[in-house]
Amino acid sequence: MNTLSIADRQTTSAPSISFEFFPPKSDAMAERLWETVERLEPMAPDFVSVTYGAGGSTRERTHDTVKRIAGSTSLRPAAHLTCVSATKEDVLAVADAYWEAGIRHIVALRGDATEGMGAAFQQHPGGFRDSVELIEGLRARRPELGKQFEISVSCYPEPHPDSLGWDKDIAFLKAKQDAGADRAISQFFFEPDTFLRFLDRARDGGVTMPIIPGIMLQPNFNGLKRISALCGASLPNWLHRLYEGLDDDPETRDLVTATVAAELCHKLADHDVDTFHFYTLNRAGLALSTCRLLGVKPKPAKAA
Repeated sequence: MNTLSIADRQTTSAPSISFEFFPPKSDAMAERLWETVERLEPMAPDFVSVTYGAGGSTRERTHDTVKRIAGSTSLRPAAHLTCVSATKEDVLAVADAYWEAGIRHIVALRGDATEGMGAAFQQHPGGFRDSVELIEGLRARRPELGKQFEISVSCYPEPHPDSLGWDKDIAFLKAKQDAGADRAISQFFFEPDTFLRFLDRARDGGVTMPIIPGIMLQPNFNGLKRISALCGASLPNWLHRLYEGLDDDPETRDLVTATVAAELCHKLADHDVDTFHFYTLNRAGLALSTCRLLGVKPKPAKAA
C-alpha cells in the first residue's frame, strides 16, 4: 500500500489532464459554462471535449460552443459526433463544418438513442451502424478532412448495458483502433482496480492506443446514482457512506467529490497512469480543486 501524503505526491511530476463540458440549454447555463471555460483555461489541458445530446438534440449548441472555444480561447476543443438520427452524409457534413471552423479533434461515438440513455439504439436508414463505421467514414473523407482528424473514442471499464461479454467488448474496442482511432476515453468508475483490470484486458486483446481514465466530478449523489444505473458504472458501498446525510450540505459534498476524485487519480498514478479526463459538469470549482490536489497548477500567463 502506498502511504504517500498529498504533499509528498506533489513533489512528483503533475499528470496530463483534459476536461469535458456540455453545451448550455439556457442563458443561465451558458453563463456558467463560459465562466468555467475562463477559469479552467489557465490549467492548459491537453484538450477539452464538448458533448452531444441524445439523438443529436444539442447538435447546433455543440457546434456553436466548440467554435467559440476554438476562436476565443487557447484551448483545443474536441467535438463529440454521433451516428444518431442522421444519414452518413449528414454526419460527415457536420465533420466538414468542424474542419472548416478549424476543429481538428473529433470524439466519435455511436451515441444514445433518441429516447435517451438506456433505450435501444436504432440505426438510422442510410446512417452509420456504429462508431467503427463512423471512424471509417471520417478516415475515408477527403484527404484534407478525415485523414487529418484526431479521433478519440469511448470505452467501458465495466460492462455497459449493451455489452455482449468482455471478449466482444475488447474486440470492438480494437476494431475502433484498427479503423483509425487515436485514443480511448473511459466511462467513469470509482475503484482503481476496475480500470486497471480493464486496461490489462485491452492490452491482452491487442489494443495499443492510449486509454485515458474518465474521472467523474458529480457532487449530487442522487444524480450520480441515476447516471450510473444507465451506463452500468458501479458505486461502491464506501461511496454511499461518504455522501450519506449530505443532501443539504453542498459545500461538504464538493469537498468529498474532489477528494475522492483526487485519491482515485493518485492510486492510478501509483500504477503509472499519468493522464486523466475529467467530466466537469461545467463546474469549475470542483475541477480546480481536484487538479490542485493532483499538483496541477495554472500555467503562468504569457507576457504581452
